[in-house]
Amino acid sequence: MAEYNEDAYKLARKAYIEHSCPFERALLSRCVGCTRSRKLNLAEREAIACGDAAVREHCLTFYRSLHDNAQFALKINPDAPWPFGKEIRAQCGGVRGLAAALDSVSDETADIAAVVLLARERLGDSDAFPYSEIMRAVVHYEPRKRR
Repeated sequence: MAEYNEDAYKLARKAYIEHSCPFERALLSRCVGCTRSRKLNLAEREAIACGDAAVREHCLTFYRSLHDNAQFALKINPDAPWPFGKEIRAQCGGVRGLAAALDSVSDETADIAAVVLLARERLGDSDAFPYSEIMRAVVHYEPRKRR
């Protein structure tokens, strides 16, 4: 059996996906959804691409702010890479927490792009989002157990 070439996969992914989704892990774990996302199969793996570059910029800004705020809540060293479980908690809990703060659907049917756009419409820039409420959802989010 041939050895898997991770570098070749990364190059192919970069060439094939024009706009990656910052919430790809949350979408692949199916804890939230997004109407603007596109699921792709690449080298026997699933990947998520964003179908709307303008909305992706808003999602990316929220993603970065979410990570900045979640470092303390999840006890993460700013210089260390994020473990997968904490990344899932930040992404899934963050989107669901923002949706709940907006009195919107805050379960696996929550639409990331719709929630971020609604929050920008109601609250303005992502710096004005209610991160204290969002962080409660991040801390309390429990990823689904492995089978």
